[in-house]
Amino acid sequence: MGIQFGRRWASAFSFTVLTVVSALAQAAQPATLEIGAAAPDFSLPGVDGKTYTLANFADAEILAIIFTCNHCPTAQAYEERIKRLVDDYQGRGVAVVAVSPNDPAAVRLDELGYSDLGDSLEDMKIRAEDHRFNFPYLYDGETQAMSQAYGPVATPHVFLFDRDRRLRFCGRIDDHENPARTKTHDTRNALDALLAGRPVPVEKTRTFGCSVKWADKRQSAAEALAKWDQETAELETIDAAGLGKLVANDSKKLRVINVWATWCGPCVAEFPELVTIYRMYRNRPFELVTISANAPEARDDALEFLNRQHASMTNYNFDQDDPYALADALGVEWPGALPFTLVVKPGGEIIHREMGPLDPLELRRAIIDELSRYYFKVEPD
Repeated sequence: MGIQFGRRWASAFSFTVLTVVSALAQAAQPATLEIGAAAPDFSLPGVDGKTYTLANFADAEILAIIFTCNHCPTAQAYEERIKRLVDDYQGRGVAVVAVSPNDPAAVRLDELGYSDLGDSLEDMKIRAEDHRFNFPYLYDGETQAMSQAYGPVATPHVFLFDRDRRLRFCGRIDDHENPARTKTHDTRNALDALLAGRPVPVEKTRTFGCSVKWADKRQSAAEALAKWDQETAELETIDAAGLGKLVANDSKKLRVINVWATWCGPCVAEFPELVTIYRMYRNRPFELVTISANAPEARDDALEFLNRQHASMTNYNFDQDDPYALADALGVEWPGALPFTLVVKPGGEIIHREMGPLDPLELRRAIIDELSRYYFKVEPD
């Protein structure tokens, strides 16, 4: 099952409102380590359940610490390249460790628009397993003490330390997040020079990616949630022909269609997840449409529920008290159980369907696999 974003985020942000003063006490951006500086020690949990310190990598000739995260499109674009670094250099005495510096409660929901996962430790475990990470992946989101000491500015950000654990390179992995356009492999050049006993040709570079989500950004995340909670719901009536057009999807957006009812317990229970998903992807070519199976005379009950959920997506109520007519109008394979969810590409191709209780993670995966995790366009093979 996927992580339950809706309730977890609600509790996180409620806690945030009470701790804004504490969050603001942290510096927005600490100083980045200078070349030649000693590596500060740390003690962090990994996705494998172990706790890691500098001593765990004492045997390595070179230690590469890469600050990265789950949600950032640029960080995701470099995941496979980090894995290749491990494969190419681990036999040469190089240890690679990744650290997520982000406070999960400081990430706005709409900053998750390129990801199926947030930046919590539990979500990191899922990402590491899904993408078969071959390196330790450590979580610094609770205190951010290590990240404050190292000073990464964006994800990903590479720090290379020599045998004496002095910083010899700080910057980017290479010069373009699109691997098809990469020309300069800065981290590899630095590793090759260090392994050969030569000076690093370029010791420091700019890095590009999402800013580190320091704890003082919790207030911004809480304000965004409060603003969305001010949005009101609308509920239009739709007929059979209109339902058919929804599934045909002649728009340019990926469309999620969810059929629900106020008298359906699983529908009501999962609805906060739909609202969260809408808030995550609403700034992409995406729309979420709900269809209430309430009888026309119970339309007001549906609208009241939608407003309690702050469901400002597109919402319809079927104009007939006939679930069989509703199913026929959709024109898709559906035995009839609620809730029912479809993901429809522009042009009407259905790429994902779920009948019964929703698996939020599977739905997010279906959405993001179609929308893309990256800023750049991935060319087909």
